[in-house]
Amino acid sequence: MPRVALVTYDPGPETGRDRDLPVLVGALRAAGAGADAVFWDDASVDWAAYDLAVIRSTWDYSWRAAEFTAWADRCAKATRLANPAEVVRWNTDKRYLGDLAAAGVPVVPTRYLAPGDAPALPDGHEYVVKPTSGAGARYAARYTPGDHDTAVRHLARLHAEGFTAMVQPYMRGIDAGGERALQFFGGRLLHASRKRAVLAPGTAYDADKVPHPGLEPWTPTPAERAVAERALAAVPDAAELLYARVDLVDGDDGEPRVMELELVEPNLFLFLHPGSTAAVRDAILAAAR
Repeated sequence: MPRVALVTYDPGPETGRDRDLPVLVGALRAAGAGADAVFWDDASVDWAAYDLAVIRSTWDYSWRAAEFTAWADRCAKATRLANPAEVVRWNTDKRYLGDLAAAGVPVVPTRYLAPGDAPALPDGHEYVVKPTSGAGARYAARYTPGDHDTAVRHLARLHAEGFTAMVQPYMRGIDAGGERALQFFGGRLLHASRKRAVLAPGTAYDADKVPHPGLEPWTPTPAERAVAERALAAVPDAAELLYARVDLVDGDDGEPRVMELELVEPNLFLFLHPGSTAAVRDAILAAAR
């Protein structure tokens, strides 16, 4: 039976631990596989000793993107990495939304402001500012036109730390319909979930936020599935994906749009969908063989 590394991070004293990780390790071991949860930045790990390394919860990668993508390249030379290093590198920078839009995928409209760019911000509607490399709504905030000075200071902080900023209209449909996450594993729809809006008015960009408020199971509509599948088809090396999560919100026209495409370390929410554990286990084993 194969040996599988489930790649995570060391949260230290934080509470952001992966609740699904021990479940997956146990399921793989019960199936006869060798399975270990290992930290991606542990220099003592021999990646060549594994038949497959599956990135699971490397939830500190967004603040260490260059270091993380360099690790992915090294790991992929030693063993099979899922998802592939090329996909990881593409997906760690949310400028991929521009690639999806160019391919005809409906996405949340996005402008990018790199360090040195003028702080051009909307003056007629609510909007969101966040970094192109980020997760869990870290360094993200929601603004009205009257918050211009605060938003400019936010941009200055992002630019000072070397981040390119994203500016998006606040999608009002999220207040009613929430954000839907469609999970794919082994090329098939695994399950879906819905959560309430994360960004409350007036919450500072550097405040702690609940990343998945009101999380609940969801049955995706045909339109949601169609948009998700279009997004995945537009991914470079799409056939090599082991897993993917497509996050959708409704546009002003009521139609679903891609907010994010999670191909690096999406939370699977198996604690909410325990019946999906066997499918994930079997897809990992098939990939490892």
